[in-house]
Amino acid sequence: MTRRRRFLTGAGAALFAGGCGCAIGLPFKLAHAGESCAAQTAESQAAMTPAKALQDLKDGNARFVDGKMRNCNYMDQVKSTGTGQFPFAAIVGCIDSRESTTTTFDQGIGDVFRARVAGNFVNDDILGSLEFACAAAGAKLVLVCGHTECGAIKGACDDVVLGNLTQTLANIKPAVAAVPGFDDDRTSGNAAFVQAVADKNVELTVARIRERSRVLRDMEKSGDIMIAGAMYDVHNGRVAFAWP
Repeated sequence: MTRRRRFLTGAGAALFAGGCGCAIGLPFKLAHAGESCAAQTAESQAAMTPAKALQDLKDGNARFVDGKMRNCNYMDQVKSTGTGQFPFAAIVGCIDSRESTTTTFDQGIGDVFRARVAGNFVNDDILGSLEFACAAAGAKLVLVCGHTECGAIKGACDDVVLGNLTQTLANIKPAVAAVPGFDDDRTSGNAAFVQAVADKNVELTVARIRERSRVLRDMEKSGDIMIAGAMYDVHNGRVAFAWP
């Protein structure tokens, strides 16, 4: 079987198919109706610290996993954010349909910026978007969130060539090259290798943000923002916060 065909039947299916986050069978009880569902305001954003922003995402994921998400009226949030937005975080994630950052972190409309691309890497366009989110719009956290069973990672491991996707996967190749060992099988057929590349890709992306964006690097040095990385498990809904 050719590498291209293996990708289309295996990794490609993982990238372009799959259910929504709710398909993992979590018993959503929406039990936290008493918690605030108010949209972020200029005042709440100004009072937010980078550490608190990260903790809010951790707490939100814990509610998601426990099936105790807040019972929010999204139309109320739509109305209250119609004239302005004050998100506290910006998340770089994959396009995978099984992970929705708003849902898996139990956040509402107006809470987080989201940049999505297959393989959750950054380029000049995404870096510019993150600079807007933090320097212009006041976000306090940049989180790079990869996920397990990533089809884009598998495609990069298999050197897939497929139209414009080829260049997309080229952005992940540094992570493939940076993972040592696995000499017997460095393909998508080796689940341990694929996950090692996914982890390394998040690590390198966090480093790349600091290297290539003076704006964000200086904001982090001054304590205005935090840049961090995480990994979402599509099997159980949990997010592991491992970088830095």
